[in-house]
Amino acid sequence: MQTYRVGIIGGSGLYHIQGLTRQKWVKVPTPFGEPSDELLTGQLAGRPVVFLPRHGRGHRISPSELNHRANIYALKKLDTAWIISVSAVGSLQAKYRPCDIVMPDQFVDRTKQSLAHTFFGRGIVAHIAFAEPVCNELRQLLFQSGRAIGARVHDSGAYVNMEGPAFSTRAESRANRRQGYDVIGMTNLGEAKCAREAEIAYATMAMVTDYDCWKTNEAPVTADLVVANLRCNATQAQKIILHALPNIPTTPDCSCHGALKNAILTDRKCWPAKTIAELKPLLQKYL
Repeated sequence: MQTYRVGIIGGSGLYHIQGLTRQKWVKVPTPFGEPSDELLTGQLAGRPVVFLPRHGRGHRISPSELNHRANIYALKKLDTAWIISVSAVGSLQAKYRPCDIVMPDQFVDRTKQSLAHTFFGRGIVAHIAFAEPVCNELRQLLFQSGRAIGARVHDSGAYVNMEGPAFSTRAESRANRRQGYDVIGMTNLGEAKCAREAEIAYATMAMVTDYDCWKTNEAPVTADLVVANLRCNATQAQKIILHALPNIPTTPDCSCHGALKNAILTDRKCWPAKTIAELKPLLQKYL
């Protein structure tokens, strides 16, 4: 019986996970270039897991430089069926305070990198359903775990993915707030799209570090402020993950795990051999 892993993608403040045993750093080559770093496999709360430092150890990679395809492809090659993403966000609404945690259920794309957020093309056309971009089953497990450990956690929300690496102008921040969006970040949209194409269930823990810059009676967001509040949030994030892991199914059985079933439009006999070889971890069950 195949053993599936739970993937954890973390940025600043989550590079060291307490309780992770049987640790082994693994280098995973991909057709899309290098992932952010080697991947750390191990056991956590009785489950096989794999951790990817989103920005590389030492925080060497800017949000706009992230190779989402390589990162998700590497996790897929290591039999990852679920991804818990932990990332810093700015709050666009007063009810989300620094050190709160939001479990977004929607994304708004403000990037210019659509081609870098899909595995397809090069002779195989696929259009995944993305109306519900987050795995609701996994998201609810994380939300309930957040409540269980006493975190200030919010169920659902719209995450605006800006390009970065600069933070928003005040005009941009106010416009996003007026649109009714909830939080803003620079990393999760590409992860979510690639994870859906890879048939991996994906959910985000959005760790509020600041009020972006719409709130004029608060200091505008700075890198120092983000890092300080992320360290505060990191302990809560680890507790939520430890609580949620035993409740994640051991067998992939949600709709996310069959996302390609009706998504590929190209006739099978037209699939280029080179593209098939590159995408074998994704296409294997459809070959």
